[in-house]
Amino acid sequence: MSPHGINGTVGGDVVECKKYVRALKQYAPFKDVDMKWSEGTGLDDEGFSLDFPRLTVRVRPEIVSFGTPGELDVNEDGVVGGGTHLKPDELHELLEQKPDAVFFDGRNAAEASVGRFKDAIVPDTVTTHDFIRELDSGKYDDLKDKPVVTYCTGGVRCEVLSALMIKRGFNEVYQLDGGIVRYGECFGNDGLWEGSLTVFDGRQYIDFAPDAKVIGRCVVCDSPTPRLQNCADDTCQQRLVVCENCSATHPVCAATAAKQ
Repeated sequence: MSPHGINGTVGGDVVECKKYVRALKQYAPFKDVDMKWSEGTGLDDEGFSLDFPRLTVRVRPEIVSFGTPGELDVNEDGVVGGGTHLKPDELHELLEQKPDAVFFDGRNAAEASVGRFKDAIVPDTVTTHDFIRELDSGKYDDLKDKPVVTYCTGGVRCEVLSALMIKRGFNEVYQLDGGIVRYGECFGNDGLWEGSLTVFDGRQYIDFAPDAKVIGRCVVCDSPTPRLQNCADDTCQQRLVVCENCSATHPVCAATAAKQ
């Protein structure tokens, strides 16, 4: 929760989840909230979600922690000065009309390592705070006069990112409406998306159709895997691509993985 709005996920029996949605939409500012649905891994013996075993509510100065709370303007219609929204089919139309358009990943680099749009630019980021450093570094200045399509998991991070990019001189910025989730619902494995989508709950990742391409590589054994896990060092914020086998056999930390 932040002054800019709310962003969250709940899990449970579908009937109970629908009750939550109805209650949420009874509050006028959230009557048009964009809800996205996906299959969870099930419920425990008491009927609670295995993916979300406990309720967590965090209050933050920003809806997305870019470290620039004073830059973001929000009114009753949403983010002010953000990129042009593109629905999944409109994205394909844009790319046909403007073949020089580029994808710009609005997620952390670890998430992009297991799934991303073809030929996407992936900034060198461990946390969301790193995006401002990346944008201000000058390394993407050549994109300021090109069509840039920002994307993220559900459309929230890229909504904010597109506004921050426009304020930094990027002239033609778009955002994928509803994020990767909406695109995957439309095109499955048959579009421009490759790999798996990282989610921050007990599922770890989701695929939009069977036999999705696996593009992640385990940092220990280099085997293909879509899994991400936290660094074994509690002081490190990095997430690493680690297969089930290596995860089970020994702790994996970023410093060790970097030396291999």
